[in-house]
Amino acid sequence: MFELIARKTLQALPAETAHDLAIKALSSPLAALTAYPQVQNPVELMGITFPNPVGLAAGFDKNGDAINGLSRQGFGFIEIGTITPKPQPGNDKPRLFRLSCDNAIINRMGFNNKGIDYLVEQVKKADFKGVLGINIGKNKVTPNDQAVDDYVHCFEKAHSLCDYITVNISSPNTPDLRELQNDQALVNLLQGVKATQLACEKQSGKYTPVLVKISPDQNPEQLIFMVKQIKSTGFDGIICTNTTIARPTSLSSAPGLIEQTGGLSGQPLYKKANETLQLVRQHAGKNFPIIAVGGIIDKEDALEKFKLGANLVQLYTGFVLKGSSLIKQINELLNSENTQKLQP
Repeated sequence: MFELIARKTLQALPAETAHDLAIKALSSPLAALTAYPQVQNPVELMGITFPNPVGLAAGFDKNGDAINGLSRQGFGFIEIGTITPKPQPGNDKPRLFRLSCDNAIINRMGFNNKGIDYLVEQVKKADFKGVLGINIGKNKVTPNDQAVDDYVHCFEKAHSLCDYITVNISSPNTPDLRELQNDQALVNLLQGVKATQLACEKQSGKYTPVLVKISPDQNPEQLIFMVKQIKSTGFDGIICTNTTIARPTSLSSAPGLIEQTGGLSGQPLYKKANETLQLVRQHAGKNFPIIAVGGIIDKEDALEKFKLGANLVQLYTGFVLKGSSLIKQINELLNSENTQKLQP
């Protein structure tokens, strides 16, 4: 009941104000009032035991401020970030918009965050023993030909504190970031991060799996190229997908909202994200780890992701709209369907 009242109250506020208040609440003792038990449905992937296959996508807790509170919501894993080497304010406000009629959100946040050093301290302070991912990106002022340095810097700072790292080169809200998904720029970036991963393992004795988060807006040829490069470089998995810059004709929200620039998430992303998931699974092969995110608003949406080849799923907009009960509903459905049988 408290969670429902809190969610309705937050939805009456401007989107970014509501988000900031939610992070503060989850960072406080109030988080105990919305706690949900973690459903046990373990999945082994990348050498990690995930208590259940439903995680929180990056972008909700960019700085690691609410790890403890989020750990009480029933997630099988939590991904924080996107974080960059240096703090940056992101794009001008307003930059976050609800499309309530469409169960969707448009954001053009622009990697607003307090920087990797701040996040590292938050992770160290958190009393969290579960599976943690850290999503890393580049600063806006860093030119693409130097982008690998930003990813390497963040990887070196974060690798010992988390279970996996995600390389984000697919946000539409940092100028030219998606160019890193193409051709030689992608090859150079992947090779640089992989070399860092192996060097960190040699130095520390800890192997930290690294994944790439991809866009749903790539054409099939670009997508197939990406998958082949990610696999051949020795990366450990793919997260598909990020938000889309496309605007489906099915959108029914006010034109002033639909026309906002930025990445669209939520229900309208579902079809496009699933098409990407299918193609990635087809070309990545049966055993390559895939985390699926994009458009999961109810438990059946999540089930379909597994049927299309996902090993794990993540929530963002669905969590914002439906709350922690959605995590429980998905896991109960997956338990009844036997998640292991759904694995590719």
